[in-house]
Amino acid sequence: MILYRTFARDRDARPTEAGGPLWFPRRRQGGGRHDNPEQYGCLYASEDESSGVAEVLSRFLGEKALAPWMVSREGRPLALATIEVADNAEFVDLDRPPVLTRERLRPSLVATRERELTQPQALAIYERDPRAVGLRWWSTLESLWANVTLFDRAAPSMSVVDVRELSLTDPAVTEAAEFLGLAPA
Repeated sequence: MILYRTFARDRDARPTEAGGPLWFPRRRQGGGRHDNPEQYGCLYASEDESSGVAEVLSRFLGEKALAPWMVSREGRPLALATIEVADNAEFVDLDRPPVLTRERLRPSLVATRERELTQPQALAIYERDPRAVGLRWWSTLESLWANVTLFDRAAPSMSVVDVRELSLTDPAVTEAAEFLGLAPA
């Protein structure tokens, strides 16, 4: 499976170090959709380049235009990593009705922005299914976009295919900005 992760890149970091594409930022987690840093670290990725970029740029909804500072975080450039996850890695696909039934979840409970609901769901799945390396779910920005939460136990099955720094002219950035209504700079 090929996934895309948008992250603040440290050019000097090794892949699994802070600022690297495979770094699980556990000590900085707690507010994300599936965060449970006391039990695991997680990475958020997507199956489509522009989806992951849109998730990151969505904090700028309401801004009139895309600006250079929007493609950086903490003084570092945003980058898009292409990550390969082993074909035999198991995911719990929350976009499949039988899985929702098995997990006793409704679509509205999966798609909510209420972290007090989504974090316990993720923890319950993590604890109940030790083979699962992550969750697959749909973006709350666009339901056709599939996002993936990778638990830190996925690390042995992951490798970096490519990393590119994002600019305002990158196709993934322009597509995400257009989707979000951010005019080109």
